[in-house]
Amino acid sequence: MFGVVVPHAGLAYSGACAGKVYAYLQIPRLVIILAPNHTGRSRDPTRAGYWSNGAFQTPLGNCGIDGDFLTALRQRCDLVSEDELQHVGEHAIEVQLPFIQVLSPDTLIAPIVMPWTDWPRCRLLAEALAVVIKEWGGDVLLLASSDMNHFESADTALYKDTTVLEAIAKLDGEELLGVCDRMQVTMCGRAPAAVVTTASKILGAEIATVLDYRHSGMVTGDNSNVVSYAGIVMT
Repeated sequence: MFGVVVPHAGLAYSGACAGKVYAYLQIPRLVIILAPNHTGRSRDPTRAGYWSNGAFQTPLGNCGIDGDFLTALRQRCDLVSEDELQHVGEHAIEVQLPFIQVLSPDTLIAPIVMPWTDWPRCRLLAEALAVVIKEWGGDVLLLASSDMNHFESADTALYKDTTVLEAIAKLDGEELLGVCDRMQVTMCGRAPAAVVTTASKILGAEIATVLDYRHSGMVTGDNSNVVSYAGIVMT
């Protein structure tokens, strides 16, 4: 297992989809979580912001951070920097943590928030991650925290998401971003997904498989205005 895409909406809506992914995994010692920047907060919007000290606290306790990995990534790639402001009020990483804590309490995370979505920087970050992971040794999992299309009908979401998922199935991060631009797919974590897809391919992944796809209308009963979710594994 090289990488996964997991939704981050309220657990009442996307938790079952996320659970399908986590049930499939053997969670390793280190999980690198890449998330979008929903808040717009940033000390430097040209760089992805990581948090390298201490731990993330949830009702289940503390989830430790692997600062050494993040330091190694910073030394390899100047597109990342310490930027705790990007994490303030950002939920896309924290939603993943209860799953990790229950299934693998000793796992450390490397939390990274991405404030940009262009392909050249996604490619460079993916390449840097792949190099550092290869040098790091041991099992490491790349996790892109992302929902799919937002606030259109369930039929429209399925139409748009299908094209995005076809690009991911081919492990084509550039096409993933291109589809989102051309079709106006409001996939919030498209940049993290592009990075994880590309880095996974570099590391040896051959295919991405959709384990689950659903939308909020399955909970609310309103299919006219939904957010959709996909759980994807790259092997």
